[in-house]
Amino acid sequence: MATFPTTLPAAAQALTKRAGRLGLSCLLAVGVLLLAGCGSSSLNRAPVEDRGTGMSRSVAGAVDTAGVKQLPGFENAGKPGYYTVKPGDTMIRIGLENGQNWRDIVRWNSLENPNLIEVGQVLRVVPPTAENPLVVTRPVSSGTATASSGTAAPAPAPAASAAARPASAPASSPAPVAAGEDEIAWIWPAQGSLIAGFDDAKNKGLDISGKAGDAIVASADGRVVYAGAGLRGYGNLIILKHNNTYLTAYAHNQTLLVKEDQTVKKGQKIAEMGNSDADRVKLHFEIRRQGKPVDPAKYLPAK
Repeated sequence: MATFPTTLPAAAQALTKRAGRLGLSCLLAVGVLLLAGCGSSSLNRAPVEDRGTGMSRSVAGAVDTAGVKQLPGFENAGKPGYYTVKPGDTMIRIGLENGQNWRDIVRWNSLENPNLIEVGQVLRVVPPTAENPLVVTRPVSSGTATASSGTAAPAPAPAASAAARPASAPASSPAPVAAGEDEIAWIWPAQGSLIAGFDDAKNKGLDISGKAGDAIVASADGRVVYAGAGLRGYGNLIILKHNNTYLTAYAHNQTLLVKEDQTVKKGQKIAEMGNSDADRVKLHFEIRRQGKPVDPAKYLPAK
């Protein structure tokens, strides 16, 4: 009987003893199979398929990261003259809070549908021609504002200047006029009594009482930049732009008597008092300086 090397596994040697009458070729075949079985464990440690799958996951992850959607205007976030859309925003509210005609903002940003804006989207809120939105420019003269969303865009509102001095401001709150900023001789927009004063946290203007149908008049010369009921909490609303610094808002009206882009004069009847989106008949009146609400009582003449 032929002998085998001692390097064969013990199981192979035992098998050869028990198969004494088998031929040499059969024993060699058994040995080859046993040797193949001993080496198989090392080949299964890192199959090619696993390595390939691992690489595919890594590449896919990189693609997913690189493919994250960036919202329009993201590169301008935080820059002067730009506004980042917040939850609940509408174009009307964005225009009011930035002292601009919302239609101009739509045009400056080439928005196809102003009703489709996304939280985090960054919008230009100064004219595209303004190289520096912080520069004080010559405002539209009171009573002669003629720019509309279809014509030349208005000059940018200055971002940091003192409030305009009213015609009869209280002695305790003088408001000097900044360079390039017109004085405005404000008047009361309604004849009723004051029922709620300005509170920066709770009430952005004054609430004035009256009867349904009482006249609401323009507090100063200006142009209608909004007339409608598209801003929640304001009911039937009119917004006037007086110059590049000031807007006024007249809310909760029963009837609106003016249209967008219409020029109005101080004292002109623009609406009738009502209780739309309010718990009682009243006028909610705001003065906004570069979109920020200020206390109208510091601008209106004493009654």
